[in-house]
Amino acid sequence: MTASTPLPASAAVVVIGAGAAGIAAARRLVQAGVDILVLEARDRIGGRAHTIERDGHALDLGCGWLHSADENVLADQVEMQGLTLDRTPPPWESQAFNLGMTPAEQADFGRAFGDFEDRVAEAAGRGEDRACAELFDPDCRWNGRMDAISGALNGARFGEVSTQDYDAYRDTEVNWRVREGYGRLVAGLGVGLPVVRGCPVNCIDRSGLRLRLETARGVVEADKVVLTVPTRLLADEAVRIDPPVPDLLEAAASVPLGLASKLHMAVEGHEDFAADSQLWGRTDTAETAGYHLRPFGRPMIEAYFGGSLAWGLEAEGPDAFFAFAADELSELLGSSFRRRLRPVAATMWGADPWSGGAYSHVLPGRAGAREALARPIEDRLFLAGEATSIPFYGTAHGAWMEGERAADQVLVSLGHEVRGRDGE
Repeated sequence: MTASTPLPASAAVVVIGAGAAGIAAARRLVQAGVDILVLEARDRIGGRAHTIERDGHALDLGCGWLHSADENVLADQVEMQGLTLDRTPPPWESQAFNLGMTPAEQADFGRAFGDFEDRVAEAAGRGEDRACAELFDPDCRWNGRMDAISGALNGARFGEVSTQDYDAYRDTEVNWRVREGYGRLVAGLGVGLPVVRGCPVNCIDRSGLRLRLETARGVVEADKVVLTVPTRLLADEAVRIDPPVPDLLEAAASVPLGLASKLHMAVEGHEDFAADSQLWGRTDTAETAGYHLRPFGRPMIEAYFGGSLAWGLEAEGPDAFFAFAADELSELLGSSFRRRLRPVAATMWGADPWSGGAYSHVLPGRAGAREALARPIEDRLFLAGEATSIPFYGTAHGAWMEGERAADQVLVSLGHEVRGRDGE
């Protein structure tokens, strides 16, 4: 459905948001024969999974890696959708040309990071819910670089990340990609669903027998609602629930969105670099970026910025990302290197009114907030998204699984028999 499609006045179940969680919930409900409607604020589906075409290549502005791919529920869908599953290992643990880090230093960093994660796991095992950064070795030379990596992993530095939450993430360390774009996969899985685009929901009025949704295009009533918007929109009450639910607002504020930004650049003389190799900028600070050289063998560099660095650059605008990357790469590869670079596309997820950030982390001292966020309200309002996923937060497949979980809760509340997830 397009923005010109008349808005239905009613549906048994309304799904708010057509990202991975919303699409997963909608598919499951349709398969069960439930009358549904999906309301999407953007003019496209896919949410923070978004692929664009530039310079003849499919570029993922949002999620790009199928994390824990050997167990990822979306990995099996790639080839079924006619797309290409690329199993090339990620370059994250290497440093191209050993620039700025000798092999011995790279090994030393790996040991230091492993020791740090062991300390976090031990603290979490003791029930401690504190900032991960409190487990840094104060004498370790690599703390700044660890915080830079936290920017990529969590969208925030380790001082803003709960030990309990960080330790709860489950990673099989198998990471694959979709050559035509992860965003294209997610959006393709939503084809055929009854989605009304360009229809942001402003308020969910739960004071009556039916839920009353006030949207930019009119009012829709529903018996049940699956709400899949990011936590920033909930905490800021951009989607207001009336009467309000204080526990939900507190949980949403406890699971804020960090920021991880990408910049795609074209590079001349790409043959100088090995395909799918990696560079990090500085090693002594979190104010540095990571650079994926020639992803998929393309004549491009994909730069990653996280945490406070990403927020600061985004505040200056897309050109600031390129200026920072060109400066940092020129320091590594020579002053003339900037002339070989051309910006292609940059993300601005923090400024996006329907996101407000990239993906979530739990603040120190707020363990249990994800569970609280996922708790149904009056057995008729069900929340889902990457922020409600404990083992796979920050991922598209975590959001997908949570969408299915919320749909199953809806089906149980409607008296349907629910099959296991493997029964599709």
